[in-house]
Amino acid sequence: MSETEKNLRTAFAGESQANRRYLAFAQKAADEARDGIYKLFMAVAEAETIHALRHLGNLKEIKGTRENLEAAIRGEMHEFKNMYPEMVAQARAEKMRAAEITLSHAMEEEKVHHDLFQEALDQMDDFPVQDYYICPACGHTAAKEPPDTCPVCGATGKAYQKAGSVRGPGMLNL
Repeated sequence: MSETEKNLRTAFAGESQANRRYLAFAQKAADEARDGIYKLFMAVAEAETIHALRHLGNLKEIKGTRENLEAAIRGEMHEFKNMYPEMVAQARAEKMRAAEITLSHAMEEEKVHHDLFQEALDQMDDFPVQDYYICPACGHTAAKEPPDTCPVCGATGKAYQKAGSVRGPGMLNL
């Protein structure tokens, strides 16, 4: 791997984390009724997304839909079979209950994501256009309509939020 490729991977990770961090900071600013700062964090979060996607594009890791689904399936499987079980066990051993819960929720949800991606791959030519709903407490993803109760964390289905359906601009054009 070239040094530039290593740099792009590091930059992609950093920009991706900055995006998520700034979204959390924006939410906190909104909670404190600091609307101007909220808008600043949201704008910079969007810019960090553009940076991350362009770095990923330069790494040539965005392929055709079939290859992207296969990569997503592999990634989700790795997370719920290898990565998260070790993290959950470590949090449990260190008696960090809140971390154990969030890591466990993520692990369970990665199985759902894996299955959704597998279904899309299996039905690629006639995969339905449908709405998805996200549990704001744990991230559970439900197709078509939210469940009455979240199967991962027990939150009420009324709390689920409809996932975005707006496509972004062509940020990957290099």
